[in-house]
Amino acid sequence: METPLFEDVDPAGDCDCPGCRHWRRVLPHAAAGRGLAHPAAHRALIVATAAASALGAGASAAAPAAVHAPERPGAERHAPEPPGAPAADGPGTPQGPRAPLHGQAAPPAPPSAGTKAAALTRTEIVERAKTWVAAKVPYSVTSYWSDGYRQDCSGFVSMAWKLPANEWTGSLAGLAERITKEELQPGDILLFHNASDPEKGSHVVIFGGWTDAAHTVYTAYEQTPPHTRKRDTPYAYWTDSATFLPYRYTGVTAGKAATPAAGGPASQTVASHGVAGYPGRAMFRPGAENPYVTRLGRQLVRKGFGTHYTKGPGPRWGEADRRGVEAFQRAQGWRGGAADGYPGPETWRRLFS
Repeated sequence: METPLFEDVDPAGDCDCPGCRHWRRVLPHAAAGRGLAHPAAHRALIVATAAASALGAGASAAAPAAVHAPERPGAERHAPEPPGAPAADGPGTPQGPRAPLHGQAAPPAPPSAGTKAAALTRTEIVERAKTWVAAKVPYSVTSYWSDGYRQDCSGFVSMAWKLPANEWTGSLAGLAERITKEELQPGDILLFHNASDPEKGSHVVIFGGWTDAAHTVYTAYEQTPPHTRKRDTPYAYWTDSATFLPYRYTGVTAGKAATPAAGGPASQTVASHGVAGYPGRAMFRPGAENPYVTRLGRQLVRKGFGTHYTKGPGPRWGEADRRGVEAFQRAQGWRGGAADGYPGPETWRRLFS
């Protein structure tokens, strides 16, 4: 007769046997306030087979399986599920090591010299992010979605940025440039990589646009338990806000405008993003000063959205311009990141149609 035996497994911290080494790697050490704090709190099942007629006969044991520590109710920071046993030289981080799109994980490494970033517009980045939101892709640090990207927060960003490999929080900054809060635009990210202890708090979300004029709340696209979600989030994040820093993917394309002919109107620019006369978002960022800002402001006034101007409009982009654009976008029925106050191709097309 076979008898199942259950016992708690607590891998000894000072034991160097293969079993204890394995479980010290596998069982998660959750950060305080995010989950159970010690591997002894996780249960493992050992099934021992004992022959009733022969005392001490050889026993065969099923492979123990660590049970995922449930996320604490109300906890805003995601609690990653336990990864499988990583390679001996791989990092045990919640995001998992850097890896190719398919196959075994590899140790983290900086991007290869000369690697060219895929060119993407901000619209393309956000649309790619929305595909996982619509599919409600389950969170996992060991599973790969049908598109080949790892189903955790950094795999989600790797997918949205169309990167050739699954990056992790420790390598994403190498594919981006630091920007300021005022420069944030849809498709940028807010990243926290805890270099001293990657398991403690490391996370990344995709910025989808401001939801208020004071820039205190934004639309975030993120991969977190139980699945990908989109929701309004306080800047910079729900917890440890000061640790999240804004970055911009180096492959993002804003569209370049041709220089107008001497004495010619700004409307003589080449078409950008398929919209005639649209010069690209780079012309409408904080501190920008050019004739396209003036043209935009005058059109806002003509359309009845110039109430925020106390003088002008003029060539220097300011808060009055942004608020006028936001009011126009909301009049189109757009909300959240779609009404961020920065004119994209569709905003421009509707405004000048």
